[in-house]
Amino acid sequence: MTTQTTAPETPGARRTETPSGLVPLPEKAGRALALGGSVLTIVSTFLAWTWTAEFPGDLTVYGYPGGLQVLVLVGAALATLFALASYGLRGLGWLTPAGPDAALKFATLATFATSWYTVLAISSKLGGLVNLEPGGFLVAVSSLAALAGALALPFQRPEPEPIDPEDTGWEKFKHSAAHGWETIKAVFTASGSPRPVPALPSYAEILIIVASLALGLLVFTYGIGTEYDEQFIGFLITAGFGFAALNKAGLIAHASQIASRHQNITICGAFLAAALFPFTQTDDQYATLGVYILIFATVALGLNIVVGLAGLLDLGYVAFLGVGAYAAALVSGSPSSPFDVHFPFWAAVLVGAAASLVFGVLIGAPTLRLRGDYLAIVTLGFGEIFRITANNLDGTSGPDITNGSNGVSSIPNLDVLGFDFGAQHDMGGFTIGRFANYFFLMLIITAVVVLVFRRSGNSRIGRAWVAIREDETAALAMGINGFRVKLIAFAVGASLAGLAGTVQAHVTYTVTPEQYLFAGPIPPNSAFLLAAVVLGGMGTISGPLIGAALLFLIPNKLQFLGNYQLFAFGLALILLMRFRPEGLIPNRRRQLEFHEEAEAPTHLTKAGA
Repeated sequence: MTTQTTAPETPGARRTETPSGLVPLPEKAGRALALGGSVLTIVSTFLAWTWTAEFPGDLTVYGYPGGLQVLVLVGAALATLFALASYGLRGLGWLTPAGPDAALKFATLATFATSWYTVLAISSKLGGLVNLEPGGFLVAVSSLAALAGALALPFQRPEPEPIDPEDTGWEKFKHSAAHGWETIKAVFTASGSPRPVPALPSYAEILIIVASLALGLLVFTYGIGTEYDEQFIGFLITAGFGFAALNKAGLIAHASQIASRHQNITICGAFLAAALFPFTQTDDQYATLGVYILIFATVALGLNIVVGLAGLLDLGYVAFLGVGAYAAALVSGSPSSPFDVHFPFWAAVLVGAAASLVFGVLIGAPTLRLRGDYLAIVTLGFGEIFRITANNLDGTSGPDITNGSNGVSSIPNLDVLGFDFGAQHDMGGFTIGRFANYFFLMLIITAVVVLVFRRSGNSRIGRAWVAIREDETAALAMGINGFRVKLIAFAVGASLAGLAGTVQAHVTYTVTPEQYLFAGPIPPNSAFLLAAVVLGGMGTISGPLIGAALLFLIPNKLQFLGNYQLFAFGLALILLMRFRPEGLIPNRRRQLEFHEEAEAPTHLTKAGA
């Protein structure tokens, strides 16, 4: 008689399970449901969603999407393309170099979130679901079905950590919640790294760069031109999840690789695309936002030298912007100025930049021997001292120089070589207003600042800044003069801020101390400038520019929240820093510091993406 025995399982061995989806559906059914739901969502955008035009955007028209329907159409079209690519159709493989599943999940999530936000907004504003037309019900059901189908796609589930039998109920709950969160993150994780971009003909790569820049200009123009609150919130939802979908698909990584091969062409193309922005507007309203964004972005890029490259925490940087603005205003022919002089623009620019540079050296020389929090406190004090001093130089508490709290007012418009920046001009059939004129001028100054940042970042002094930032003690041991290097960074950053301040003085007509606070609801201020650098990506060129644009545009569009504006804005920043601490466009070295499991690059750069 033969006895059959079974070998016992090894205690440390883990059982391998077949990957499954978050929603219990077969993979084929889930993929088909995601595709079908996305197609039906596209169809629903051509139907009426409500019966009355009281809801903004006029969603009562059949056959022509309008308002929020356009955003849902874009998200559904993107989801449809990713769903078709997941079937391996020929000609669509380039869409998903990192795999289609994670991209499809984010695209369907973008469509679902925007669709249901619109349906709930209609119901809330008009008084119930009875105000929905069949198209509204169809988009709600189809977008939900598409998301459910995408979540049914298989993914690699994380293994749960062992639970201590002696844990309390609260500790077990925390353990379960942590594992649940790891599972949710695994659902939206790409299945692999993007494959390298094959070498393409130069003209093809340049065309890809042009198409990417044109897409960026289109998205920015649409976002800044949103006419009502619901549309802007829908734009944020679609743009945020849509960008995540493109990133998970690997398209952002491919575009970055191609752009890195043609850096000079990419930078020139970006400035050319920005120069086309005023021509996309019918009036001067949004050019106003554009010029203020450029002023904010230029100052943030100057701060990026101090914080991003040299690693010096400066909490009073907006004071250098104020020094440049006041210096230029006092010599530009303002009737409020005690100096009866009217310098030409080039001389006023030199005065503003030189004044900020001198203040940067005077403040930096005695304080840059400090480190960390102590340096931050000193710079914060300098920012407040500047504002209080400017407020007191009114002829009563001190000499009559800045006109106190009234500031230097009635600053005349610039006139450069006979070109009046305060008048309208016709260019090729387009009418260019006052703020558009200053937009072009500020774009030139931004280009100068970018050039200075690139050249200094890749120079010997730039490498010394990075060494000081990474480990000052080690850098000093290697022979780097830390005090001299930090003082140069402080002086260069201050002069760039003063350069932007000269234009700000003419754009705003008036320079007052209240414009240069440490923190406030309206940028630029020191807190917002530092947030722009950290949010965009420290040590990069494009990071602070994009971060500054977002930090200026979003609060401007969230004014309908009233007293809750800063709360919502702060909450969004906390979430972003929690889930992407390296910034939107990170330096590759800094990205590896936060994500050690990422693959190390073969070449590290300071300029970033």
